[in-house]
Amino acid sequence: MIKRILITTIALALLLTSFARADEGMWIPLLLNKYNYADMQAKGLKLSADDIFSINHASLKDAVVIFGGGCTGELISNQGLLITNHHCGYGSIQSHSSLDHDYLTNGFWSMSKEEELVNKGLTVTFLVSMADVTDKVLNGITEDMEESKRQELISETIKQIVADATEGTHYTAVVKPFFAGNEYYLFVNEVYKDVRLVGAPPSAIGKFGGDTDNWMWPRHTGDFSMFRIYADKDNNPAEYSPDNVPYKPKKFFPISLNGVKKGDFTMVYGYPGRTQEHLTSYAVKMITEVSNPAKINIRENILDIMNADMNADPKVRIQYASKNARVSNSWKKWIGENRGLKRLHAIEKKEQLEKEFLNWVSKDKDRREKNSNILNYYRKIYEEMQPYQLAIDYFFEAGWSMELIRFAKNFKVFTNLSDTSTTEDIEKAKQKMRNAADAFFKNYNMPTDRKIFSKVFLGLYYNNVPKEFQPDIFRTIEKKFKGNTIAAKFAKYEESLYTKSFFINQEKLNKFIDNYKVKNNKKIEKDPAFVLYNSLVDLYLNKLSKPYQDFNNQLHKLDRQWIKLLREMESDKVFYPDANFTLRVHYGQVEDYYPRDGVYYDYYTTLDGIIEKDNPDIYDYRVPEKLKQLYYKKDFGQYAEDGKIHVCFTATNHTTGGNSGSPVINGNGELIGINFDRNWEGTMSDIMYDPDMCRNITLDIRYCLFLIDKFAGATHLINEMNLVR
Repeated sequence: MIKRILITTIALALLLTSFARADEGMWIPLLLNKYNYADMQAKGLKLSADDIFSINHASLKDAVVIFGGGCTGELISNQGLLITNHHCGYGSIQSHSSLDHDYLTNGFWSMSKEEELVNKGLTVTFLVSMADVTDKVLNGITEDMEESKRQELISETIKQIVADATEGTHYTAVVKPFFAGNEYYLFVNEVYKDVRLVGAPPSAIGKFGGDTDNWMWPRHTGDFSMFRIYADKDNNPAEYSPDNVPYKPKKFFPISLNGVKKGDFTMVYGYPGRTQEHLTSYAVKMITEVSNPAKINIRENILDIMNADMNADPKVRIQYASKNARVSNSWKKWIGENRGLKRLHAIEKKEQLEKEFLNWVSKDKDRREKNSNILNYYRKIYEEMQPYQLAIDYFFEAGWSMELIRFAKNFKVFTNLSDTSTTEDIEKAKQKMRNAADAFFKNYNMPTDRKIFSKVFLGLYYNNVPKEFQPDIFRTIEKKFKGNTIAAKFAKYEESLYTKSFFINQEKLNKFIDNYKVKNNKKIEKDPAFVLYNSLVDLYLNKLSKPYQDFNNQLHKLDRQWIKLLREMESDKVFYPDANFTLRVHYGQVEDYYPRDGVYYDYYTTLDGIIEKDNPDIYDYRVPEKLKQLYYKKDFGQYAEDGKIHVCFTATNHTTGGNSGSPVINGNGELIGINFDRNWEGTMSDIMYDPDMCRNITLDIRYCLFLIDKFAGATHLINEMNLVR
């Protein structure tokens, strides 16, 4: 009896400790009052749930936007001024950069609204409302229905829901599944299309530390950029026009100058992209042992080539800066994810949950009859799916690694035309191709692309993927190109591709586009780059797409059943849905951590650390001279704390990709920072969260203000903001 009481007491203590410390979760703002508000208050929130999210009056949701297609941003003035990450605005900054105006290297600051730069195609999206439409979507749906039929009916219903929600408005809408399709929510959005670049620090600040520091702590990166939203005279969305005026927001964030202390409440409000917290052990095994290792190896080879060429040529560095960052980001994340999952014994923990599940199922006859085989089904599907997963990973990571082939895809615009196409259709196609060619050649370096093609496509793809999952072009090379070895045949094919394709020469290509006629399609279809493109497409359509989709359809059905049953089994637990790039609330506290035995990381960094890292011989650590002058003069203005400029801090908010640029606020709803990264030890949080290790990394808003004011001299922007002491 004593032993049983002791065990119960320990279990209760562990449960309470877990509840007090675990800040895991990506919560639906509509449901905060129901599930999270009391806990948030206990941690230090002073706002009401209605202050955070309301569709009846202005709330914090009205100051948060989807920035572009994959980041979050927030409004910080009553004149449409918006702040997000430097890496989120990187593509726009690069698009305005050249050797003559190198805004990536030197930064950009508009000293008046007239100097702000237009960004074609850049949008920001506001959430107008959200609603639970589960009953509508699943009306008439039964569990014994074939999955394809189920999805077809759900799709039709969603189309009608979206049409009804947007009828007579300029709004857009989307319905997204939650809990693997057990629930559905409608999101009505308003999209603004005139978004102008206001300011960005030089890359020596905005990307300080580069790939070396990416995903790492301690961190000293000034990862922010600024934009302004413009609207028509009635404050409605409009395409760019010089007559547009700064957008007047319903809500914008006041900015705190008080900083943070350990244990302070923090809340991240943004658009997390994708998590997979409810995977089975079979899925985690395939990710960690098959998929991630393959993708890591491919990207590592691509990065080696890019980095060498970028270091050798300043023009290539500008051309490939954004591409390199995209390749590197996931590469490093996957490495950290695998290490974290191994350290957590994630597979073993999943297996233990599955044992508990089977035990629970066995205790009820009805559950036993319906669900006792679900894990066997999972095991069988993942075993059969594994070679297809490897083939899919190589197809997208290695097959599409060559820029020339991705560019060749654009020429489908021409080959889709026929003798019945109108003159207007042809002219539209020609203009589309002119734009595509201009964009391609601006940032293309053929020698870099060719090295990647040789090493990654001809090397890794050919040697690591079974022949039945390879494109037929490899068989063509083996038969038609001369050489005693496959390497010799590949060398001849590579030479032929990069010398004979007319897609390589911009001058010849422009002439072709200008003089294009439908009869010229034969020339496109015979071009070696287009032939290679078609070979890859044929592989995907004929050998990979359908079986892979069939596996996923089976998994969708099992996932829906699995999560439904887990929620029944753990009925006392509040489940949060996986991230799906919809607005979520993440809350936690400012915290330090111990990454490994004998090592302690404090929760904040300062400008001192930037000066310590200064190294003129390494591009990523060259501190701008003006920043060093401000440091040595201690010219910090009102932005210092105890005589130091704080740069970044860590907290326990559960974040992921898409949260880049998200506002980080204190308990009063004031902006204290901008979320921009996670620590490397915590990158496995997309699959399994660890409260001891998982930390989101936030840029201290006071460092941004210091740079805007003292470094850039853009004090007029500070004057737009509402600074709070």
